[in-house]
Amino acid sequence: MTFLLYFRLYPVARTKKTQFHNYLRQMRLDKFTWAMRLYKTRSIAATACNKDKVKLNNNLSKPGKTVSIGNTIAIKDNPIWRSFKIHAIPKSRVGAKLVADYIIETTTEAELSLLEEQNLINQQQKNFGWGGRPTKKDRRDIDRLKD
Repeated sequence: MTFLLYFRLYPVARTKKTQFHNYLRQMRLDKFTWAMRLYKTRSIAATACNKDKVKLNNNLSKPGKTVSIGNTIAIKDNPIWRSFKIHAIPKSRVGAKLVADYIIETTTEAELSLLEEQNLINQQQKNFGWGGRPTKKDRRDIDRLKD
């Protein structure tokens, strides 16, 4: 009986092997964005997908959506959407130097300059201490300046 069960299970194991082969051509969206170092952790990547900050082929998508070679991914990086074209699917997370072998950024130069400008403004505001709501003392100082 176990002998027959062994032969009945063997083709299932073989199909799993072929599914593993197909797995190298497809990957979950959250895992792919994490593997390409677009997000620091996989949970952050999944959260970004759930908050509609990731597009797959110009459609908002969930973290479990599968990506394949030739697809485009767009990631919201305020104030722009950064877009990438997929050339290959890795087995797991790759080093920073190898990311260029798997994806190519297709964002326009104008959008990248807008992003750089916004980052510069944010950095200057951070250096001047303009972060968030003013304290009671700051509001009193502002009132004195206005008078």
